Amino acid sequence: MAEGKASGQGSLLRRTKAASGTIKRLFGYIFKFKFQVAVVVICILVSAAAQAGSSLFLQSLIDDYILPLVGLDDPDWAPLVHVLTLMACLYAVGTFCAWLSQWLLVNIEQGVLKKIRDEMFAHQQLLPIKYFDTHEHGDIMSRYTNDTDTLRQAISQSFPQMFQSAISALAALVSMLWLSVPVTVFVLAFTVVLFVVVRVLVGRSGRYFVRQQEALGDVNAFVEEAVNGQKVIKVFNHEPATAETFRRKNEELFHASSQANIYGNVTMPVVNNMGYLLYILLAVVGGAWALAGFGNFGLSGSGALSLGALISLLTLSRSFINPLGQVSMQLNMVMMALAGAGRIFQLMDEPVETDRGTVRLVNVQLSSDGRTMTEWPRPTGHWAWKREASDDGTRTLEYAKTLKGRAAEIAADARSQAVTSEDGRLTLLRGDVRFTNVTFGYDPDKPVLHDITWFAEPGQKVALVGATGAGKTTVTNLINRFYDIQEGQILYDGINVKSIRKQDLRRSLGIVLQDVNLFTGTVMDNIRYGNPEATPEQCIEAAKLVNADSFIRMLPQGYDTVLKGDGSGLSQGQRQLISIARAAVADPPCLILDEATSSIDTRTESVVQAGMDNLMKGRTVFVIAHRLSTIRNSDVIMVLDHGRIIERGTHEELLEKKGEYYQLYTGAIELE
Repeated sequence: MAEGKASGQGSLLRRTKAASGTIKRLFGYIFKFKFQVAVVVICILVSAAAQAGSSLFLQSLIDDYILPLVGLDDPDWAPLVHVLTLMACLYAVGTFCAWLSQWLLVNIEQGVLKKIRDEMFAHQQLLPIKYFDTHEHGDIMSRYTNDTDTLRQAISQSFPQMFQSAISALAALVSMLWLSVPVTVFVLAFTVVLFVVVRVLVGRSGRYFVRQQEALGDVNAFVEEAVNGQKVIKVFNHEPATAETFRRKNEELFHASSQANIYGNVTMPVVNNMGYLLYILLAVVGGAWALAGFGNFGLSGSGALSLGALISLLTLSRSFINPLGQVSMQLNMVMMALAGAGRIFQLMDEPVETDRGTVRLVNVQLSSDGRTMTEWPRPTGHWAWKREASDDGTRTLEYAKTLKGRAAEIAADARSQAVTSEDGRLTLLRGDVRFTNVTFGYDPDKPVLHDITWFAEPGQKVALVGATGAGKTTVTNLINRFYDIQEGQILYDGINVKSIRKQDLRRSLGIVLQDVNLFTGTVMDNIRYGNPEATPEQCIEAAKLVNADSFIRMLPQGYDTVLKGDGSGLSQGQRQLISIARAAVADPPCLILDEATSSIDTRTESVVQAGMDNLMKGRTVFVIAHRLSTIRNSDVIMVLDHGRIIERGTHEELLEKKGEYYQLYTGAIELE
């Protein structure tokens, strides 16, 4: 039991530290609007002072201006009118300050949210692919919508209301001390009881508000998944099961939200009713005190408790208790906002994709013999890797000496085959890719690839085949450095890919995926996505190269046709051709085709395949395909099985071996 108690206390301490850190970061954003915040604070102070001043005015109004006029035959109303005018001016100033503070708070609130969303999205672009592979997309979206909305309410309502309530309560307390110290002590004693009750209610609601934000993100993630998979759900008559899963998740959200709001919403009525109780007790006790003629003392002096002072104290007691109720009510919103802010900052604290590469991709002008290179400021059709001045390539060469067996020979051969300038800083981009003793696992303790070694010479078409889960797509993920290997080395034109900047590495690689992603915009915009600097003429030439031009011109507005919903109005083959045109306009020296034709019919496949054949000419190409008929003309076919290369050769060579590839090709065993 002692251990459980200590664990609970430790958990509470961690949550407290996390909350304080979240508050500090959040206010860091708010205080970037220093001038507006300063004006808001001044307005709140003036508004609170006006409210307290108007309550104090009641004593003077009654005792000095109204009671002296009672019973007079010809009263002089001028002093009363004068003081009422002053009170009206005081209320007007308070009202104006309240309006100005709210107007400024809207600007602060929206400015803070814009800043947070900008930074969150910018940070998201730097996150590794692994983050998106391991987090539900709907939950990520919830951080941009639901969690930021809780922040909006906290910044525009909760934080200002709490500050204003605290100032109002303080002003009311000082005013009560000015009129009567004994009555103030009585009110404070009652407030201690009220505070204990509120603390219990707020503590319970806070835990449920945190659960509510988490459950809301879970529900959003499921809904997003269900919307994307609606066709699959209907095809397999899975509507009842999906509805039941949603009902369960929604039930969890309902429970957390209802519990949070039950405790949260009951707080204000409890405070209000206890405030009314205090009002009655104070009226009874104060009235008896005044009628009995007991002495009274305050900061303003001593004497009998007058009727005007008692009325002011009754008003001030409400002005003191009500803000405390408002603070307790806003605490629930603050806790929900802090839960949302914690989730936002959690995303913003995710480690970004590291890149220690220094080798850049540059345009070069080649001499007539193809051996001498000169860096060129404009596109020439030729690229080269440019090392730092301190990097002459010896680090890669030294590492190659540590490799074992055939891997060492392949690594050494890569260096000898590379076309390098005399100073060693420029290496011609040819598309020579080599894996040497590569071991990799998405979980380091569970390798997917086991000590694989292979090479692809410039201009070769290399096909990767094997059963599902053999590691084909993993190989292409490693070439792109979506993931980094645990052991071994991947060489690109004799250079370790870890030495190449990721942006430049990916610029040299084009990729066409099985699942096509098109973006909202025109067809031209989607093709230009491969090269933002491409002219319309270059985009059209790319479309013609891959046989996409004819169907694009038949669209309602041709290349200016706006695509929505990921190109839902196009056929799978048309969407695939646009994605191939996107890769073509990038004009990459190397190309990765990951099951690019597996989801289209054989007739459409022939059109798409012809477009890809045009694109593949003169490039190093890696093809992953389940349809073995599409890779017969590959220069090299590699068969993977459980992360190991078990066969390598041309189509004819592998058929002659009558091994695994022969079994796959003849249908003796299934790829799946």
